[in-house]
Amino acid sequence: MSIVNKSVFLMPTLLSKTIQCACLPNNAVTQRYNSQQKRQNYDIVVIGGGIVGSASARELINRHPQLRIAIVEKESRFAFHQSGNNSGVIHAGIYYKPGTLKAKLCVEGLNLSYQYLDKKGIKYSKCGKLIVATQRSEVPRLLELYERGIKNGVKDIKLLDSKEMRELEPNCKGLEALWSPHTGIVNWGEVTNSYIKDFEDCGGKSYLNFEVNKFIEAEIADFPVRVISTKGQEIYAKYVLTCCGLHSDTIAVLTGCPEEPKIIPFRGEYLYLVPNKSKIAKTNIYPVPDPRFPFLGVHLTPKIDGRVIVGPNAILAFCKEGYRWGDFNTTEFKEILGFSGFRKMALKYAGFGLKEMSRSLIMPLQVMQIQKYIQDITSADVVRGPAGVRAQAMAKDGTLIEDFVFDSKPGSGAIGSRVLHCRNAPSPGATSSLAIAKMIADKMENEFKI
Repeated sequence: MSIVNKSVFLMPTLLSKTIQCACLPNNAVTQRYNSQQKRQNYDIVVIGGGIVGSASARELINRHPQLRIAIVEKESRFAFHQSGNNSGVIHAGIYYKPGTLKAKLCVEGLNLSYQYLDKKGIKYSKCGKLIVATQRSEVPRLLELYERGIKNGVKDIKLLDSKEMRELEPNCKGLEALWSPHTGIVNWGEVTNSYIKDFEDCGGKSYLNFEVNKFIEAEIADFPVRVISTKGQEIYAKYVLTCCGLHSDTIAVLTGCPEEPKIIPFRGEYLYLVPNKSKIAKTNIYPVPDPRFPFLGVHLTPKIDGRVIVGPNAILAFCKEGYRWGDFNTTEFKEILGFSGFRKMALKYAGFGLKEMSRSLIMPLQVMQIQKYIQDITSADVVRGPAGVRAQAMAKDGTLIEDFVFDSKPGSGAIGSRVLHCRNAPSPGATSSLAIAKMIADKMENEFKI
């Protein structure tokens, strides 16, 4: 499938609907179903219990409380992968190309996120972000970011000289900086679980330990999609939404869709600052992105629990859930190497990749990246921290697909025509989750006449 195929939905109607959840009095909290329960029929089944899947399930049941809706997750808890293993930043929308879904949904999503966090009493900090130019060659790119942010509608951003920057962060050095006061931090795993609770409180059913590995056309006119797990569990659906992150390409293929865009896993490893250095900065501090390379670079981020992380690097994971060097899946690794897009990308960025691998193995090399703007951090001030795996969508020509991608191309028979796939929801997917959910609900209403 070409990524510019008409089947890829890139410009949905962003129609905001406000429909209160009509929950039955005796159904305030719905028990989660386990593998022994009797299979049931659902109007909509959402596959994937990350933040996009849970936000979408919540939005759908808010709009259509009369429908039977279920969400299934292959792990033992929600937000197990990307949604629970990230920096926790609430992004403002500065980096993204104007007019893209990333830009539009991030700005909308930030506002919706803060409203939601306030309503639910979820702890967050609007600590802001500094993007720091430490060399003269970076200043023009900083100005471009400023113009991009203005075009995207990012609120209250401004350029700072070195003196103004030091007034905000005395330990930070640089020539100029871009200040984003509305960037924040939160625990996105906690937010995901709050979405699930909202969904369940409205009568939605949640299935954990339900790893989907097969779709079969059922001989039931109203519920023609039979969803089957690796353990033999099965449920019947009228329509299906998949939000499977690292496994989105695999699940799409099961319904008859093409493999592309292919998901290539990249591990991002963080370092923790030791406790006595946790006050060295109170805001997010980022470098100016280098357009020659595909990732943002090492930055410093305060966490909502008081710790501070430095990172991430970006290295190829040897499997889709490769959080450590020792995590290896032969089948998945062969698929990565066998994909022509990956081979082309690897050749193009060979030098960059080797440097990232070196920084993974040798901590002082990663520390050197943060010393460009905070000199007082040394190798003695860090310990190894968490890691996450980024689901990077890639085209056959090696292009990294940066925007959100939704595939509604009919696959095989009744199954493919009743499934909407979220094929790519990279950062700022968490920040954008409530906005994405609205867009997905609009799309399902239009496509499936819900």
